[in-house]
Amino acid sequence: MSTAILIDGAFFLVRLNSLYHAWPGLSDPDQVATIIHRTALGMLKQGETEARRNLYRIFFYDCPPLQKRVTLPVSRQTRNYAQTDMATFRLSLHARLRAKRKMALRLGTLKGGTSWRLKAPATQELLKGRRGWASLTDDDFELDLRQKGVDMRIGLDMASLTLKRFVDQIILISGDADFVPAAKLARREGVDVILNPLWKPIPEDLNEHIDGLRNYLARYAAPAAAEADAVPSGADDLLET
Repeated sequence: MSTAILIDGAFFLVRLNSLYHAWPGLSDPDQVATIIHRTALGMLKQGETEARRNLYRIFFYDCPPLQKRVTLPVSRQTRNYAQTDMATFRLSLHARLRAKRKMALRLGTLKGGTSWRLKAPATQELLKGRRGWASLTDDDFELDLRQKGVDMRIGLDMASLTLKRFVDQIILISGDADFVPAAKLARREGVDVILNPLWKPIPEDLNEHIDGLRNYLARYAAPAAAEADAVPSGADDLLET
């Protein structure tokens, strides 16, 4: 039997930025795609004395970026989000992941993009009286965007992989308790469920319904002139626990 690895894409990218925030490769879709793939493959080796498990497939769940023109809330200028660095990065990352062996890209949809909300730091400054409404700029707001269908696809794939007996182990890279029902189903059917939350504390109810917890993040893809296993300064202790 084999192992399926399911990666919550938005969660992975946020944690990667948090753990490797000083790494210049964060803006390079080729290097980020490589570290995603290497992290998944690294999870197949689960003990010093255990053989590397067979891989069924790696599933990466995400949403396409916003690609439309919107009117900014303060300046009333128009911004084309299809031309932003984030949109370019996300589309390029998806293309790189599609080219990786044994990688399946599962895309949900992005809802919203027609209204704005005040960012948390600006809200706190207003509440504490440190700023006034007249001082707000476009940068103090963010679009109200929501991913739709991503969690559902993860849950359905966990159920399908389990009930069709395609795998006997599922590794989930996420930190979301929404997957508890799917994890419970998989465990009842005899599937070994391993969670990699990338060092983010997880809810107690999620911890209760998994068979193992393993934090792991691959070393980043270093430039050719550097050593192949180079890591950001001080990050050696972040690679695995």
